Amino acid sequence: MPAEPAVLGGTPAFAEPLHVGRPNIPDGPRAMELIQQAIDRRWLTAFGPLVKQFERDVAAAAGVKHCVAMCNASVALQVLIRAAGLRGEVILPSFTFIATAHTLLWEGVTPVFCDIDEETGNIDPEHARRLITDRTTGIMGVHLWGHPAPTKELDALAEEFGLRLFYDSAHAIGSARGGRAVGGFGHAEVFSFHATKFINSFEGGAVVTDDDALAERVRSMHNYGRGEGEIVSSIGTNAKMTEVAAAMGITSLENLDFLIEVNRERYERYAAGLAGAPGLTLRRPGPENDVNHQYIVAEVDETAAGISRDVLAAALTADNVLVRTHFDPGCHRTEPYVRDPGRHAPLPLPRTEALGARVLMLPTGTGVTLDEVDRVCALTARLVAAGDAVTAAVRRTP
Repeated sequence: MPAEPAVLGGTPAFAEPLHVGRPNIPDGPRAMELIQQAIDRRWLTAFGPLVKQFERDVAAAAGVKHCVAMCNASVALQVLIRAAGLRGEVILPSFTFIATAHTLLWEGVTPVFCDIDEETGNIDPEHARRLITDRTTGIMGVHLWGHPAPTKELDALAEEFGLRLFYDSAHAIGSARGGRAVGGFGHAEVFSFHATKFINSFEGGAVVTDDDALAERVRSMHNYGRGEGEIVSSIGTNAKMTEVAAAMGITSLENLDFLIEVNRERYERYAAGLAGAPGLTLRRPGPENDVNHQYIVAEVDETAAGISRDVLAAALTADNVLVRTHFDPGCHRTEPYVRDPGRHAPLPLPRTEALGARVLMLPTGTGVTLDEVDRVCALTARLVAAGDAVTAAVRRTP
């Protein structure tokens, strides 16, 4: 560790950047073996054997009957929204990645932003209840950072008002609530297998569900409205996953337990290493939840730490620790929704904005060693201890 942090004139603590979401490649040779099989078969897309295997593997991991693999999670959400016949308004948390809202608006559905439970970061069912109108047709929950949403409460709310209930589960494969795997909640869920997710298929997504009729419509719509045959039965698009993507997805899923263990080890190392830093706490799983620890999220209490989240993030970045501040601002403060708050959000959303101003995502996964985690913790503690000087230096930086 250098004598001074980079922001105070020292050499960056890390010669190479540490990333949040650096791709996990648990078994490169295995992935290449499967890709070569696809090349040898000359079957690269359109429901090849690797895509079918990947769908079976994802369904098994999620504990559901159906999985429809797609080219990415945003398109999977769009196809699900269209297949489910959502219209009017859908309630969702503002504290989520912008794609959750954009996919609804893209399909002609109005996103209505809900506040969160600040303790969990997930949607607040009681606030959601107050947003239901005669235009509401659904609720889109989000399992934030892999921490399952309040599924029981949302189930009850959806049943009471006759609403469709779906989940953006981009972060959450491998997590569970009350011993039940994420994937089987609501009417359907959508996983992401983007390169930054701990289980990745280079780029990909999937709709998972136990609803036979909904699965059939999703499968048809993601292939031009014709399922796997030639007869067109509905409007559709081309959202199919390729065999190359499925090869990486299969390899990732074969190493699911190993990758969760890697994440858990790093989470525990951060928890120990930051325990003495004033004003810094890690987000912890709720008592009902098992989580994949895909994201390690710290909160910065500026008063207790003597340094703001934004200043700390800038200082860590100067040392090549490329932390992230997801999701700040919330969707309701983002274009195009900020221009029409009366349509999209019952402002203010105080808990969304308060949590968004505090969180800091730390590097984890196979791209970060335990020794590097220790060094990040030591660096972070040093920056907090020198809070006044670090703040002044960051403010002087053009």
